Amino acid sequence: MDAAFVALLVIILVALAFDYTNGFHDAANAIAVAVSTKALTPRVALALAAVMNLVGALLSTEVAKTVGAGIIAPPEGTGGLEIVFAALIGAIAWNLITWWFGLPSSSSHALIGGLVGAALAAAHTVQWMGVVEKVVIPMVVSPLVGFGLGYLFVLAILWTFRRSNVARANRGFRYAQIASSATMALGHGLQDAQKTMGVITLALFTAGEIDDFTVPLWVVLAAALAISAGTYAGGFRIMRTMGRRIIQLTPAGGFSAQTVASGVMVTTATVFAVPVSTTHITTTSIMGVGATRRLSAVRWGVAGNIVVAWIVTLPAAGAMAALAFFLTSAVVG
Repeated sequence: MDAAFVALLVIILVALAFDYTNGFHDAANAIAVAVSTKALTPRVALALAAVMNLVGALLSTEVAKTVGAGIIAPPEGTGGLEIVFAALIGAIAWNLITWWFGLPSSSSHALIGGLVGAALAAAHTVQWMGVVEKVVIPMVVSPLVGFGLGYLFVLAILWTFRRSNVARANRGFRYAQIASSATMALGHGLQDAQKTMGVITLALFTAGEIDDFTVPLWVVLAAALAISAGTYAGGFRIMRTMGRRIIQLTPAGGFSAQTVASGVMVTTATVFAVPVSTTHITTTSIMGVGATRRLSAVRWGVAGNIVVAWIVTLPAAGAMAALAFFLTSAVVG
């Protein structure tokens, strides 16, 4: 067993570890709202999210191709594997830091920041147009879309059911939230599991194990299972922030936020093949729903902390990945 194969095996295991942390870090995206409105218990919600994450991860590989081939130029040889390894270490480190503090930052942007930071540290080519078009623009636009659609969707719901019995309507929306939570988890699998698929495929291509950037079936299955296992492990720290600390949602509001967020996630994954942040979209959808009551109903201090975490994620994960690259190079070289 040569050193290159061992390095590739280590990278695959680290990538799946990142996928696992992504699952428990972002589990709150799919279930926090349903749990906070008592539509589902935490464990039932986590089980539902794990299953639907698995299903979503098996449906497409278009986002995987964008992440693996559209952010940095595919590197070659052992040095290329060091770049991929360092990117994963930087992303995992940032995921764990934000998880510890209960901040719903973006695992997607942590991974992309890691790729860019490691590539820069290695003096490797970064495809800046790809970063701008596939990362920066969606990073700005998708939260605004989530906020605006969340605001409009809940207004439509409230107007449609304005004469309904409140208790009966709330009961119906709690049942509807089971479906919207499942769709949220499906969208999460479509988006976030694919990012790990893209990195593993990039490592396989770099090591010369595959000839073109086609995601192997075993990579799809491994990434899907890892993110589902991580999701079931839970993410209760972030769940409290997403479900209660931003705003206390009603069942109708929770259904609206989840429906909008899942719609944006599925559309961006299947139509545009861009790696958007499920965390950003979910959080701003919740904010949009809350703003229909009154602006003061949203806890803007908490929201501000989350936005700071969003802004910092790309450079912070990149810096950690760059440090990981220098350390890895020192050890290997």
